[in-house]
Amino acid sequence: MRNNTYLLILLPLLLSITSSCQNQKAAADVLYSGGTILTMEDDVPQVEALAVKDGKIVFAGSKEKIKDFIGKQTVQVNLENKTLLPGFIDAHGHITSRSGMSQAVDLSPTPYGTVNSIPELQTTLKKYIDKHQLAVNMPLIGNGYDDAIMVEHRHPTRGELDAVSLTHPLIVIHTSGHASVVNSAMLKLLQIPEDVKDPEGGHYGRDVKTNRLNGKLEENASFSALMKLMALLPKPKETDGISQELKDFIKAQDEWLSYGQTTICDGRTMGVGLALLKEVADKKLLKADLVYFPDFEANKKDWESFLPHYMRYESRLKFGGFKFSDDGSPQGKTAWLTEPYIVPPEGKDKNYKGFPIFSDETLYDDLKKIFSKGVTAQLHVNGDAAIDQALRVIGKLKAEGVYKQELRATLIHVQNSRPDHIPKIKEIGVLPSYFSAHVYLWGDWHYQSVFGPKRASFISPAKAAKDAGITFTMHHDAPVTPPDLLTGVYAAVNRTTRSGMVLGPDQRIPVIDALKAITINAAYQYHEEDSKGSLKVGKLADLVILDKDPLAIDPIQLRSIKVLETIKEGKTVFKQKEK
Repeated sequence: MRNNTYLLILLPLLLSITSSCQNQKAAADVLYSGGTILTMEDDVPQVEALAVKDGKIVFAGSKEKIKDFIGKQTVQVNLENKTLLPGFIDAHGHITSRSGMSQAVDLSPTPYGTVNSIPELQTTLKKYIDKHQLAVNMPLIGNGYDDAIMVEHRHPTRGELDAVSLTHPLIVIHTSGHASVVNSAMLKLLQIPEDVKDPEGGHYGRDVKTNRLNGKLEENASFSALMKLMALLPKPKETDGISQELKDFIKAQDEWLSYGQTTICDGRTMGVGLALLKEVADKKLLKADLVYFPDFEANKKDWESFLPHYMRYESRLKFGGFKFSDDGSPQGKTAWLTEPYIVPPEGKDKNYKGFPIFSDETLYDDLKKIFSKGVTAQLHVNGDAAIDQALRVIGKLKAEGVYKQELRATLIHVQNSRPDHIPKIKEIGVLPSYFSAHVYLWGDWHYQSVFGPKRASFISPAKAAKDAGITFTMHHDAPVTPPDLLTGVYAAVNRTTRSGMVLGPDQRIPVIDALKAITINAAYQYHEEDSKGSLKVGKLADLVILDKDPLAIDPIQLRSIKVLETIKEGKTVFKQKEK
């Protein structure tokens, strides 16, 4: 009886202590409420409040129940009618290319730059040379010129770059990254003779009258020139104990974060990029997760050395598979088509269809190697002939039991897709990742000069993929464009070009589907849907706060949305400065 009496006396105290411990354990680090919270979860698409503890989501539900997670140290964030979403995921971009081009002269046209003609390109380069008082033989790189936008609608020539300088070796890189133009001094520096032969998967442009090199380099001719130039350039000196390469990478990473991305992609890592990524990881400089895809051809000799790192984050860096570039750029007119370009590029006849990078045999052998090891791939396929090749080769490997759908191989860009590709994509079990911003940025060019009305109306066919039940993602392909996924959302939803023309209205998708393409679907592409891509208990607190609700505004205003804050595992990694 005495023991029972003691129990009765102690029970309230024990319950009080237990309750206190439970509340202390449940207390969140941060609570979010007071705005729109979009989860990207179909069963609960929107919640009133979100709680985060130790970098993970511990609650997503009603404001009433959030009270259970409030402790003395809990920070309560009032969203003030702003919108909270899962952090955006970069399904395909090139951050090492962006950081590598940080010191290049910006030659971008509107809406991201000011170079809209060849004379403006020449003036921009001349001003840079004068302002920085470059030594007479110092090489100079320009990046981002776009013949689709410049008033001449053509590439600059060797002669026009010679007019800028006969002593400074100059190279200007096309916005697609698949072509460049050099002057005579650069040809001399790189030891490219007049009788040079085209490399496999590449082309040297020539003047149709004289057969002299006109300075234009396409695909592997351009890539090899850049690699050779980078090896010749003097390495910048360290300042403040940090190299210029690391400073440029940090700057590029901050740019990605400012666009709301908590997972970043390096979609064709090669050369110095591999060493750079290892260095930034080793020095704990990554604020976001980074998934990289080494170029298989460039790393063919030691490709198996990557395998121990597959699908494992090590200091925020993960080897996600290999990259294959099967053709070129549609706006640069190097993509591989089955029907000719509407207006062939200079020096080509009316039957010009672009060209492949690989033979079927090479692509088959290489993909078989990695698929046999359970490693996935991103395949750059812009033209319909390149898409045909990828589906043909992967289809054969699937029939042989080598490719399995759970690998989630991804077709990157899939720009010049045809309706008959859709069922094949579903049957084989690959994921299309669309560069949807093409509709807005280059839709008029595709309509008038690249594909013509019929083919142009089916670029980035997200609606056809959705109707077929195919999981698709969207990407920005930076530095082809800034790492701006919301412009891709705008383009996929509105299908409106720069001129205001609606291109393929039947391929418009709802805003929610475009948002899923850059969140939960992109997480699925990376085999990370269990930890990222939606706001659900147990997932990482990777978040983005927008100034407007994408689901509530007029879709034509989607490009006006601003990223206010980017949060990686509960910690702010970008915040818009208050004006």
